[in-house]
Amino acid sequence: MSQHLYDQDEFFQYYIKLERQIKGLAGAPEWPQLKAMLPDLNGLSVLDLGCGFGWFSRFARENGAASVRAIDLSEKMLDKARSMTNDDKIEYERVDLEELKLTENQYDVVFSSLTFHYLANFPALTNEINKGLKSSGRLVFSIEHPIFTAPSKPGFVVDEETGRKFWPLDDYQTEGLRITNWLAPGVKKQHRTVGSYINILLNSGFRLTDFVEWRPSKDELIRYPSRESEVVRPTFLLMAATKD
Repeated sequence: MSQHLYDQDEFFQYYIKLERQIKGLAGAPEWPQLKAMLPDLNGLSVLDLGCGFGWFSRFARENGAASVRAIDLSEKMLDKARSMTNDDKIEYERVDLEELKLTENQYDVVFSSLTFHYLANFPALTNEINKGLKSSGRLVFSIEHPIFTAPSKPGFVVDEETGRKFWPLDDYQTEGLRITNWLAPGVKKQHRTVGSYINILLNSGFRLTDFVEWRPSKDELIRYPSRESEVVRPTFLLMAATKD
């Protein structure tokens, strides 16, 4: 059973203050590259997994999607998404992705932002997504990069002599549960290697088409100096695949 993290009051109050929740897609630094992986959405049927406040769902409709089914585990997230949406072609629904069942050949595009690294049984979900996609349908998603999720005690270390910043990478090859303190204590995530993510997609019948280890551009670093740490190690991994 998935962790009901986002329905915890303390966590939710911190979460809604994040820039990406205040500004939506414009506040997500990885969005431009993730957006580039999407097909033309005009007339397409879209499934948004881990929809949160519904930012992508509304974007999809604004860009011509015929319909969007938006799924999240959190009632607080869904309530917020519904309050921000005035569109009967977006259907918000509470479903645990660990238990998701899809009808065959139903969707043209499946999208997910920073959700899959919470799932214990990701292979089962990718099999279900492949079943639910139409022929040549596309899966586009972002996750926390495995270099980011791997450490047993994540956090930068600064060399006292040189002042250089390092990201300690222990336990990379040891996959499984990681418990970290992020906005609230005891946040549960699932670590997998890059190779495992790729092979899970291939074994589920996908063809990998896009693979981006996100980093800020030189212009972004000038505008947002605080993103310098993203050059030391990637925070996000962006991937896209088509139903083979």
